[in-house]
Amino acid sequence: MGCAIAYRLAARALAVTVIEKAIPGAEASSAAAGMLAPQMEADGAGPLLELGLRSRALYPAVAAELRDATGIDIGYLKCGVIMVALSDDHERALVARRTWQLARGLRVETLSAAALAELEPAVDSGGAGGAGGRTGLRFPDEAQVHPPSLARAYSQAAARSGVSFVQGRVVRRVLVAGDRVTGVELDGDTLDAGAVVVAAGSWSGLVDGAGLTAGMVRPARGQLVAIETRPPLFRHVLSVPHRGYLVPRPDGTVVAGSTVEMVGFRKEVTVGGLADILDLTRRLVPALADAPVTASWSNFRPHTADLLPILGGTGVRGLYVSTGHYRNGILLGPITADAMAALVATGNAGIDLAPFALARFGAPA
Repeated sequence: MGCAIAYRLAARALAVTVIEKAIPGAEASSAAAGMLAPQMEADGAGPLLELGLRSRALYPAVAAELRDATGIDIGYLKCGVIMVALSDDHERALVARRTWQLARGLRVETLSAAALAELEPAVDSGGAGGAGGRTGLRFPDEAQVHPPSLARAYSQAAARSGVSFVQGRVVRRVLVAGDRVTGVELDGDTLDAGAVVVAAGSWSGLVDGAGLTAGMVRPARGQLVAIETRPPLFRHVLSVPHRGYLVPRPDGTVVAGSTVEMVGFRKEVTVGGLADILDLTRRLVPALADAPVTASWSNFRPHTADLLPILGGTGVRGLYVSTGHYRNGILLGPITADAMAALVATGNAGIDLAPFALARFGAPA
């Protein structure tokens, strides 16, 4: 978020500095699965769905722009998503999802067990001995990117646009004089600024003076597993309602995830987490039982109570917040960057940020 916003601000001829405690994109951004799947993620119509749809539509142009600016291919692929029902409850959930998405005018296709088997023969939609097999939903407009490449491309594009980077430093406090921001205090010195954007993900609430109360943004740990398949066994992203997903990369890697654990800042991979992910993996695509696991990792999604991001201004002039994107940070990167850069530069985000305002938590904005 920080690099994407900085890149867009630099394009508006503003002097921008990114302060990063480690390497840009080294935390949740690079650890994500990279799905661009608002139709899969949203549980109903609403502001999160609309924001996600707008951001998904930006990605083809963003991929080309970043490739031209840096030479980095972010791995944009319009692969589609198939949600698979492994139980009667799942099938009812898919019927409900299809109904509201068709009402919204979105492309969604119901797959019979036979149609699912034809599209993705490796998928076991029958579950544990399910007679006749299960149905699925296909969202043909969903896509994916490669998150480490995306993070690297945004940081390099920002740097080539004149953005300065201060790495290995931590913002201790946002500095305010009267009702206006004046800069930030680092560990040892200060940096003057006419505007400050707090985009520190799960750590945003730890920045003193950012306008975020304790617990407003919490870390939700997610564990993921990388599995190697050669040749690839399936093409679509596969998902099971409220259980997990399998993301097939073009090189044959499958990213399987993910847990949602409120355990604070404990960056661990656990036996229980791996067992849940691998159990679903084997049940969904049985042939993956013989595939080698090549890596496992975890990181923190910035979670808010209503599962919506926090975007916009605060009670302090010149102080802005962009955090709380939870499971949709990669998806929402482009639209967030455009809106926040426009807001900082002109006072007008260009889109309605009211549903995501800090004021919904009772804080001044």
